[in-house]
Amino acid sequence: MSAPWKSRQLPKTICLFDVDGTLTPSRGKIGPEMKDALARLRKICAIGFLGGSDLSKQHEQLGKNILDEFDFCFSENGLVSFRCGEPLPKQSFIGFLGEERYKKFVNFVLHYIADLDIPIKRGTFVEFRNGMVNICPIGRNCSQEERKAFLEIDNKHGYRAEFVSKLEKEFPDYGLKYSIGGEISFDVFPVGWDKTFALNHLKNEDFDAVHFFGDKTMPGGNDYEIYTCEGVIGHSVKNPENTLETLNKLFGI
Repeated sequence: MSAPWKSRQLPKTICLFDVDGTLTPSRGKIGPEMKDALARLRKICAIGFLGGSDLSKQHEQLGKNILDEFDFCFSENGLVSFRCGEPLPKQSFIGFLGEERYKKFVNFVLHYIADLDIPIKRGTFVEFRNGMVNICPIGRNCSQEERKAFLEIDNKHGYRAEFVSKLEKEFPDYGLKYSIGGEISFDVFPVGWDKTFALNHLKNEDFDAVHFFGDKTMPGGNDYEIYTCEGVIGHSVKNPENTLETLNKLFGI
């Protein structure tokens, strides 16, 4: 397959970016300054985004032309992926777990949320994706204000961390990993299907420098595994503005 980055200044370098809190504000849209910076960076090396959300949400945040504007597009931690706009082989969460185990797991989750005493509950508590499940105690249909209010009480009381602990104890033999990311939810996926899964798609690309930029790089955060992965040059950022500053220091853009 053709590799258009072979003619760029750094043909063996790729920069991968988390979406929420790295390229965009949390659940927000990419700004024009970031889009311009990425276009300049793409003249230097290959670029890709790597997020836990599905492709439709990434379209909402990054724009309708992302398959053309990025060399690699990694949705759902790379379980749904595109190279130069062309789809790569998919993996399935339900295929890994099986319907009966999945039903038992979801029933436990919904019972737990029903009994959880938090100030606000909205809708979409369990979001099924191709490669993972996203669990949201407050419900993903909450407003931006409600989202921030939940984050504050979660930081104080650790609702998500306690939820994860309960699931780990209830389903120790399911081969699942839990990753708290963003402001209101956490992801559930098979062990090894974190963001490092996307690196499988790069093994035959001849890159000798893989940079990753993410904001949830602390232990338990959904960027931690790839940020600390051997062979990856990790960059911890605080927000999109910090991402721009880091790119300027590294690549002069």
